Amino acid sequence: MDPDRALVEEARRGNQEAFADLVGRYQVRVFNLARALTGNEADAAELAQDVFVKVYRGLGTFRGESAFRTWLYRVATNVIRSHIARPSVFRWLVRRERNDADPLETLAAPGDIEARVTQRDAIDRALGQLPTDLRMAVTLRDVEGLEYKEIAEVLDIPIGTVMSRIARGREKLRPLLAASLGWT
Repeated sequence: MDPDRALVEEARRGNQEAFADLVGRYQVRVFNLARALTGNEADAAELAQDVFVKVYRGLGTFRGESAFRTWLYRVATNVIRSHIARPSVFRWLVRRERNDADPLETLAAPGDIEARVTQRDAIDRALGQLPTDLRMAVTLRDVEGLEYKEIAEVLDIPIGTVMSRIARGREKLRPLLAASLGWT
């Protein structure tokens, strides 16, 4: 049973509060996904907004054959893939013009900010060194907590491919994180 089904139906009927509730449930996760895949907060914030605009406009096309969360992640990965495919000079110029605060600073306790930001930055750098297909699979599983079946639906690939991408991605991440975080 899809825990979001009732909210989705209400949002489809034009209930703005229901859609706001859906956004509230998933905005941090979509932001984190975008941040992990792009490596920066400014792009992640913009992409999260783009994802929810696309979801709002596309609610009428959601057939309910999968959970709303699975469909949302498919929309998000498509938006993020399109963004990653854009020329990087454009992204660099946009980031340079914007000086957004780090959203993690608003979520972390004051004593934990430096450690969290350092750790998150190390994770983002390590993820950024993975090929896009491995990065997406690992992020959806280890950062977002999706099940293998959901990842297969989101990425539109067989579950065996999901499993091998996650295994290969984790294997490549271990030495990168060990070096960055000083693991022994």
